[in-house]
Amino acid sequence: MSTLDEIAKLSGFSKATVSRVLNDSPHVSKETREKILAIMKETDYVPNRNAISLSKGQTQQIGMITLDLNELILCFMNSFVEISGRYGYQTIIYTTGGDKQKELQAFEDLKQKRVDALLILTAVNDKNVITSYCKYGPIVSWQRMDHPEIPSVAMNQYDGYALALEHLIERGYTRIANAFGRPSSINTQSRRLAYEQIMTKYNLPIVEKWYYSTIYGIRDGEQLVRTLIGQPDQPDAILCSNDLVAVGVLSEARRQQLDVPCDLAIIGYDNSELSQTLGITTVRNPIAGQAENAFLLLAPTLLGLDMELQPLSFQLIERETT
Repeated sequence: MSTLDEIAKLSGFSKATVSRVLNDSPHVSKETREKILAIMKETDYVPNRNAISLSKGQTQQIGMITLDLNELILCFMNSFVEISGRYGYQTIIYTTGGDKQKELQAFEDLKQKRVDALLILTAVNDKNVITSYCKYGPIVSWQRMDHPEIPSVAMNQYDGYALALEHLIERGYTRIANAFGRPSSINTQSRRLAYEQIMTKYNLPIVEKWYYSTIYGIRDGEQLVRTLIGQPDQPDAILCSNDLVAVGVLSEARRQQLDVPCDLAIIGYDNSELSQTLGITTVRNPIAGQAENAFLLLAPTLLGLDMELQPLSFQLIERETT
């Protein structure tokens, strides 16, 4: 394996010129760049990433913090990894499992300059703890933080939930149950506000006993239907926290021989591939666009570029369950 000195000697250029090629500097002619790159290929030269990082003052790495991995998180991550790679950045995933100390390791890595920036997908530490690390590098969040120092690309869930409610009411459904996620999250609070305001708008009853929280996946959706079946009065529609919950609701409703959508209408959230496969009405959540916007928010610090964010909006996708 060759060294930087050998590449310079073989090419006939200085080490400084070879370094400029390694760092993608624009101050190198096309012919010079091509000659040096050809010699690197011939000699199997592998750049020392640490040395390049030192010369640039960056690691070219962005950390992504998440509680766990699921279909929704992976969709966001894949989009973020793609756009980051386009600009020469690699990504590191910090999976915390809800452990605050594990999560803090990511922020310590930002402090120690092991990563250039952080993206929060889900975090459990207090916002004041998280913001204390903002002075060490840029932090952007998909989770709604509602803090001026940490910009978020999360969209207001009120808007998407309102679309779903208006659709159900237009179809004649009036007894609507809610399968929420984390009860303390800003997203859940926004969805609950949408439900209460839309139901009030149409003079329909707000049934708080049909507020169900910590409903996240297929098994939760199945259990929710079994719970509702045992009640003297039952809802005629369920709004789900995500498409996985909607899949569970649909599966158990069919096992209970309920007619969907006549006996029970179902609306998911996010417009995943599963919702399309199973014909579930859902709210399209533009996840890929939010991931791209997350990188664009980091661009001024990482690239020295101000880049315009994509305008995004929710969309109701009507299928067989309503």
